[in-house]
Amino acid sequence: MKKNDNLAHRKAKCKLHIVDEQGMPVANTKLTFRQTRHEFLFGCGAFNAIPLTNPTVGEDREFLRERMDRWLALYNYGTLPFYLGQFEAQEGKPETESRMRAAEFLREKNVTVKGHPLCWHTACADWLMKYDNKTILKKQLQRIVRDVTDFKGTVDIWDVINEVVIMPIFDKYDNAITRVCKDIGRVGIIKETFAAAKEANPKAQLLLNDFNTSISYEILIDGCLQAGVPISAIGIQSHQHQGYWGAEKLEQILERYEHFGLPIHFTENTLVSGDLIPPEIEDLNDFQVKEWPSTAEGEERQMKQTEEMYRILFAHPLVEAVTGWDFADGAWLNAPSGVIRKDNSVKPVYERLMQLIKGEWWTEREICTDENGVAMAEGFKGDYVLETCQKSGKMKLVSDVRETQIIMR
Repeated sequence: MKKNDNLAHRKAKCKLHIVDEQGMPVANTKLTFRQTRHEFLFGCGAFNAIPLTNPTVGEDREFLRERMDRWLALYNYGTLPFYLGQFEAQEGKPETESRMRAAEFLREKNVTVKGHPLCWHTACADWLMKYDNKTILKKQLQRIVRDVTDFKGTVDIWDVINEVVIMPIFDKYDNAITRVCKDIGRVGIIKETFAAAKEANPKAQLLLNDFNTSISYEILIDGCLQAGVPISAIGIQSHQHQGYWGAEKLEQILERYEHFGLPIHFTENTLVSGDLIPPEIEDLNDFQVKEWPSTAEGEERQMKQTEEMYRILFAHPLVEAVTGWDFADGAWLNAPSGVIRKDNSVKPVYERLMQLIKGEWWTEREICTDENGVAMAEGFKGDYVLETCQKSGKMKLVSDVRETQIIMR
């Protein structure tokens, strides 16, 4: 496969004025210019951070810690679950403490955290069903304001509302949110939920998220923008349990959604390393199996398809984030869709992603200051450390900073 080397938009240059703590130039000195974090959000579901940070977890802690260490070695962006039916199974008793422990743990590890989702007809709370539609909407909006406010500064990216294209016609079972969506319409419920999230945290990044990539989603996004909904980024789910989309479909989807000019996040990506779900299954949730083994052939396929997909997405200037949904096999649908196996051993896809994210797309080089302590830095956008044998300094390499001073301490 031909590699896409057109990554200029992922890189930046900066003129560095390197000084010591007294403000004197660090002249004629060799320094290591080493990247420590990507600006691009390479992410994965971080659900395991919840039991890991639970003080009552005992014998599984070392296993969870080993799994999280592998997670942290690869990713800088984690999604935590806020499904109302689980997060607040009993009205008035949200699981705020457990999510806060997990979010703070990830933040301490320099991971950006996203909450998923604030509103969804699936995994909704059964207790909402006892109320009329007006009250359901009121309580849903109060939930959004409460949680976005509680986590402000710790979780500042949210999937505000999930899968609205299907929401008013969802007929697998009755639920409170579908009732409201039928009542006030798709754009109506999106506008209400986004307004509540924006009020609670004006600086938050707010996503509309859907698995439906048809013209229906485009029409919905257009209607929301016309109505003034403050969508920060377009969320696209890419669960591929029935087979890889392929480069052509992927590029077509990017071309269709780029005309909005909004950042694009691939929010839930899965590629399995075992048998595929049969094509006649319309809802992936209907495929229920006790065992779904990963195979050597499937793991090779998963690795190659994931690499091609990530290369295409990283090369597109509007794509800001890619989130793998399952870190380990056996999570959603018991599928072999992780980058590690159930026993925490790494799969070929993990190793290939590491080669890309922390290798090919990673910057570490030696630079040298001139007699004035000036040096040019160039590399992939993100966080960096400058090091000599005895001292170090930190900086960010970003598009809009062309010149900066670095103090070596």
